[in-house]
Amino acid sequence: MVVGILRLTLYIHGACSLKDKRQVLRKVVDRLRSRFNVSVAEVGDNDVWQRAVVGICAVSNDHSFVNEVLDKCARDAGNFAEIVNRAMEIETYSEMSSDWSQKPDIDAHDLSRAEAGEQRPATADAEEEGWLKEEDLK
Repeated sequence: MVVGILRLTLYIHGACSLKDKRQVLRKVVDRLRSRFNVSVAEVGDNDVWQRAVVGICAVSNDHSFVNEVLDKCARDAGNFAEIVNRAMEIETYSEMSSDWSQKPDIDAHDLSRAEAGEQRPATADAEEEGWLKEEDLK
């Protein structure tokens, strides 16, 4: 699984109010969502009239496809507003195991099953296998 994140800082010419800014930004967001099937949101500079920070995310199984889609998104957003800053990160995640024997046992350390009145000694927790001990932090 390949996840790509693009952060664009846009300068919106002629925006004299937040209403003008949001009108242009709505066009950008709606167009990118419909044309490229990506997730888009305004992620910063919400109260600044002529500047907006937009986050765009694409997920695929091909690194080059994600890169191509995010490049096209940046080019298309540049038609509506000037791009001041552009930052892109593409991460690849390996396949997740579907074998239950390789998954961690969540119930092994379930303390909710202990009775409410019962208190366990502090050393008993540290002695159990899998618990973090003070020596591990040094």
